[in-house]
Amino acid sequence: MCIIEGMAPKTCTVSVTDASGSRHSVEVLAESLYEAAALGLKLLRDADWVDSLGPMTRLQLQVRAPTVMHEVTIQQLQRWLDGAPISPNEAVRKAKRKSMLR
Repeated sequence: MCIIEGMAPKTCTVSVTDASGSRHSVEVLAESLYEAAALGLKLLRDADWVDSLGPMTRLQLQVRAPTVMHEVTIQQLQRWLDGAPISPNEAVRKAKRKSMLR
C-alpha cells in the first residue's frame, strides 16, 4: 500500500477500460494511492459515458512528479476502505471516501 501521509497531495490520473473496451481517465489530487482510486472511481461512476464497473474492474493510477503507474481493483479499494486505519487522519479520510462512494 502506498501512503504518503504528511506529504503534499499529488496529482494522479485514474483510468479504467469499460466492458465495451473504451478507456476513460480523470485527474484527482490525493494523499495516497487508495484515496486517488476512491476519488477517481467516484468521478468515473458519475460520468454518463462509463459503463457499469464491477468489483474486479482494474483502475490504473498514474502519479505525477515523478510519474509512477499503479493498478488496483475496485475490490482491493473496498478492502482498503473497510480496513483498520493506521492513524486518526487516515480514519477521517477513509470515512469521507467511503461515504462518497455509496
